[in-house]
Amino acid sequence: MTMTRCVEPEWLDTLPPDDPRAVRSRHDLQRVNRVMGNVTIWERILLKVHARHPVQAENPPPQPTRLPKRIVELGAGDGTLLLRILQRPTLQGPGGTILFVDQQSLVSNDTQSAFHVLGWDVETVQSDVMAWLQQSSLSPPSLGPIDVMIANLFLHHFQTPQLTQMFAAVARHANLFVACEPRRSRAALAGSGLLGLMGCNDVSRHDAVISVRAGFADQELSVLWPASSPYRLEEYAAGLFSHCFVAQRR
Repeated sequence: MTMTRCVEPEWLDTLPPDDPRAVRSRHDLQRVNRVMGNVTIWERILLKVHARHPVQAENPPPQPTRLPKRIVELGAGDGTLLLRILQRPTLQGPGGTILFVDQQSLVSNDTQSAFHVLGWDVETVQSDVMAWLQQSSLSPPSLGPIDVMIANLFLHHFQTPQLTQMFAAVARHANLFVACEPRRSRAALAGSGLLGLMGCNDVSRHDAVISVRAGFADQELSVLWPASSPYRLEEYAAGLFSHCFVAQRR
């Protein structure tokens, strides 16, 4: 039986960015992403939707992945997850531009430098994501075309009406939208209660349980995507605790 979705405030969102408990919790979140296997999940998705067709030749050389040239991450946090994704050998390419949107400015100079080494220019926007999307939707030419928008462990913060509004704005700009969220299940809830064994602090332990209860199952995100938009939708469970949603323009 599917658990009823319940969205509640998470402690990390209420703490100042430089609060020691918040800093520790962000480090915990990096470990949680590793346990969930999110980097591998993201790698598989990007390879699937952006891989080149193989060269028709005898013993063809390996072909580089055709990565997007412009990436926007919503609710980006410190940007380190996307960095680890793009550091994967299978995803190394000529680079492009990355725009991080978050209500807090958390992307460090060291992280930006690491992106530059990979050939990516980095821009950051400190803004509420919903406000930014609404403003951008009023003047689409100023935003420009976006190859892919991504959201990692972010959508579960929002109630259904907000998600519907967000998806409507995203569909006006992005050729591809991908989200990786907590899976709402009894197994994931049990797993979230074990974060103390990893040494996670009280903020992380509290928020993990809240995140699972606010997570997604079945086709809950697909039904919120604009029905009239020309997108191919996929929604599925991935790994042990993750739930993925992919919307790709036809």
